[in-house]
Amino acid sequence: MLMRPSGSKIFLVVMIALLGVGIFLLVVLDNSVSFSNDGGGQGFFKEALPEEPDDPNADIGPQAQLTNPPTMIKAIYSTAWSAGSEKKMDYFLDLFNTTELNAIVIDIKDYTGIMSYEPDVAMVKEIGAYETRIDKINKLIKRLHDDGVYVIARVSTFQDKALAKARPELAVQSKASGSQWQDRNGLMWTNPVDKRVWDYNIAIAMDAFNRGFDEVNFDYMRFPSDGNIGDLSFSGYDGTVARDKMIAQFFGYLRSQLIGHRISADLFGEVTYARGDIGVGQNLKLALNKFDYIAPMTYPSHYNPNFQGLNTAATHPYEVLKYSMDQVFSQLIEVWKANQPLPEPIGSSTEDLAVSVPPKEVSNADLQSMVSTKFRPWLQDFDLGAVYTADMVRAQMRGVYDAGFVGYDNLDAEAFKNGWMLWDAGNNYMRAALLPE
Repeated sequence: MLMRPSGSKIFLVVMIALLGVGIFLLVVLDNSVSFSNDGGGQGFFKEALPEEPDDPNADIGPQAQLTNPPTMIKAIYSTAWSAGSEKKMDYFLDLFNTTELNAIVIDIKDYTGIMSYEPDVAMVKEIGAYETRIDKINKLIKRLHDDGVYVIARVSTFQDKALAKARPELAVQSKASGSQWQDRNGLMWTNPVDKRVWDYNIAIAMDAFNRGFDEVNFDYMRFPSDGNIGDLSFSGYDGTVARDKMIAQFFGYLRSQLIGHRISADLFGEVTYARGDIGVGQNLKLALNKFDYIAPMTYPSHYNPNFQGLNTAATHPYEVLKYSMDQVFSQLIEVWKANQPLPEPIGSSTEDLAVSVPPKEVSNADLQSMVSTKFRPWLQDFDLGAVYTADMVRAQMRGVYDAGFVGYDNLDAEAFKNGWMLWDAGNNYMRAALLPE
């Protein structure tokens, strides 16, 4: 005679069945748990498996800066599109591995204001001022660093259509229309005296440093120069303070916010020989000590054709570069002299008052204690004003190497030099102009 199961037995069977179903679902449907037959043949659940591996197409983490950067930088410029191209990067790396080149300048924010990757900068994301031109920026930095290449991020500072369009209150305004001013190419500028614009660009620079860029190069740190200049209007600036003094305030703020980081400034080539403001707020002497490196854009094609009586400056690359850099060093001497105390009389009699202690002779140590900035000019590797050859590119380099403190044989200008950088908008460089590795 069959016995009906008791209630407790039914309950126990149901619970065992439910437990079995739960285990089955856990193992089959949740692959984060594994079953082990270790431990003397007894089955045990063990620790959760790792999460699914990262997407192999994803970027890697931030990189460290080079611990031993080159003493003399010999760089080429790259657009973001070139830097994001595998074929172009292979070409660059071949140049780095077979010639004297050791550094690259990459656009991370170009003249349109668009960044070349998605940064960790809230406002850039908010206004959509980025485009993935470089797919994996951290991997790119690592790839270059692995070959010992010094990596410089280039930031177009105040010429920034993306920010000016998205935030009109931060833009240079048109007196006539009351809306954003545009230059002759339809580009907009942000207000160079607005601290919010300063902070925006500093945040972008910090993002670059946090990713492993070795240096940030700032371009377009000036007032606009092309277009209807008489129509310019700047909120917070009435023109009573000289433009170079206003831009110098930005230089100082930039330096204070990026202490411990290498920064460089692109300035017009005219600042090398001009004294004072050149009309757009750039003054070489006011940039000294605010940047680790100053990069005057000394392209011979950009000089007045009759510069220094050369009769077409573009065809005299050596003379243009040597004169420009000689003038840079002359300005350093002027800075030193301007900071020397006035000579004091030897005695107190009327005759003695006419006799003064001779001025101290300047030394390299004196200059280096006063000027920490080094100079790294941009050189022309493109056809403009003349068809440029490898010899003409090399002539510019010789001009830089030969420049010095004219009339001061005791001074060594090498202490104030930091190489050179080649510019070609198409990023095609003449190998024949470069020394082999």
